[in-house]
This record gives sequence, structure tokens and C-alpha cells, in this order.
Amino acid sequence: MTYGCQTWTLNKQLCHKLQTAQRAMERKMLNIKHKDRIPTIEIRKKTQVIDVVQNIQRQKWRWAGHIAIEKDNRWTKRWQPRSGRRDRGRPEARWMNDIRRAAGSQWQRKAQDRRKWKTSAEGYILQWMDKASK
Repeated sequence: MTYGCQTWTLNKQLCHKLQTAQRAMERKMLNIKHKDRIPTIEIRKKTQVIDVVQNIQRQKWRWAGHIAIEKDNRWTKRWQPRSGRRDRGRPEARWMNDIRRAAGSQWQRKAQDRRKWKTSAEGYILQWMDKASK
């Protein structure tokens, strides 16, 4: 379900779809019908599965740390849009926007210290989860 999720740009709609699919899978695992109206919290206690959005954010944070420490000239650092111009209107959300919002514009320098980067991951995930739930 989350294959390649490190590079996804998440929005509220996608998060909602992923969480809905996860709840349906958990109900299927426990053979619980939707009409039984058992709360998600109770189902989570039984399955002990991590929330899909938290898992995606954790993997995204780890991937950002890996990209930041790359020393060579890989395509992840040198890729640019083909035309150089964008369409009119609001710019699309980019992968790095969430990371910049949480860690600041100098996030690549901060990621060089692996211990601090790992400890700041939980704060990033919780911050994102609060934003997504609103």
C-alpha cells in the first residue's frame, strides 16, 4: 500500500483515501462488518497496526535525510522541470515543502547530524498529523 511513498506529496484528500482503505483492510482482517459500528480505536487496539499516514511521514523524513547526505551528483539533487516555466495559478505542492515547513529552509544542513535528524522525526510526524486532522 505504501510502496514508494517516500516521494509522494501528500494532501488531505490522499490522506483520507489512504486512511479509509486502511480501516477497510483492518475490518476485513478481523471479519468486522461496517454496519457493526465498532470504533476505529477499538479495531486499532486489536490489529496493532500503525496509522498509514504516520508510516508514510516517517519514511519520507528518513528519505529526506538520505538525500541530504548524498555527496555525489545524483539525479535527485540535479533534477529540474523540463520547460523551466510553470502554469498559471497556485503552484502544486512539492515533496520538499513539508520538510522545509518542519525543519526550515536549511534542512539539508540539519540532516547532516544524523542523531538530531532522527530525534526531530517524531516532532515532524506529530506536527503533520495535527495539520492533516484539521
